[in-house]
Amino acid sequence: MKYPYLIIASLFVFSFGCNTNTTDSPENEKPVVVATTSIVADIAKNICSDFADVKSLMGPGVDPHLYKASHGDIELLTNADVVIYNGLHLEGKMSEILEKLKSSKTVIAVSDGVNDASIRTINEEADVHDPHIWFDVAIWSNGVRHVSESLKKKYPSHKDQIEKNTKTYLHAIDSVNKECIKLVESLAIEKRILITSHDAFEYFGRSYDFKVRGLQGISTLSESGLKDVTDMVNFIIDNKIKAVFVENSVPQKALRSVIDGCKAKGHDVTVGGELFSDALGADRTPEGTYLGMIYFNVETVINGLK
Repeated sequence: MKYPYLIIASLFVFSFGCNTNTTDSPENEKPVVVATTSIVADIAKNICSDFADVKSLMGPGVDPHLYKASHGDIELLTNADVVIYNGLHLEGKMSEILEKLKSSKTVIAVSDGVNDASIRTINEEADVHDPHIWFDVAIWSNGVRHVSESLKKKYPSHKDQIEKNTKTYLHAIDSVNKECIKLVESLAIEKRILITSHDAFEYFGRSYDFKVRGLQGISTLSESGLKDVTDMVNFIIDNKIKAVFVENSVPQKALRSVIDGCKAKGHDVTVGGELFSDALGADRTPEGTYLGMIYFNVETVINGLK
């Protein structure tokens, strides 16, 4: 699989520009920045460069909807100089802890930098919104700018460095997005129907002109029932869809039931590939960066649906 040059270049920022050790030596006096998810941590690693020690609570393949902070996590959050999280209740079970931390340290929600009008509302009365904002790179870029401004206020002596790193990171995001648009344009509009395990890709669909259907809701806390599976089977058959996509942080069992249901009705549908939804891929891989993850997902979907 080939990647745009800028994605490869970003790996050097990831590998050499940041200290990501999980323990601190007595000599290490760098400020500690703790991010909740690997996707959020990618922002901090690129913006902070080498002046901060960036740590992520959740590693590759970890589902933030279900994640429960351990005693070690709470200690890490408590001792951190800065905490960065996604917001919009993505870190559902950690929300109370994050709110409490705001009284004693700098706590930054990426979503606070996003225009309310661009956020998908799921249930207005219950104040439920779609937290998967990283799949719209324009929205996510605004979140990056918000994190950058907050860090410049926190660390004014590193203002120039943060500003330079932010500009480089945003330019790379924009360049990769343009490459993704080129890939999408190679797929006929009538084939742009994306079926996934849970409803994490609506922002993706809005950005790249895809119809998107998730078997589960926006949170993996909700489980799909028999009616959900039946409705999805009928939708796939009616639209003559050839492939569905599993996710790296969501069990595949329910979507496999959809595949079996389609087969029982005489329609063969395959797994078009595994997408990265709520977490990045393994460290030191292209998919282990935000840029690599976005490009990988677009390329996988395009190849799976052609």
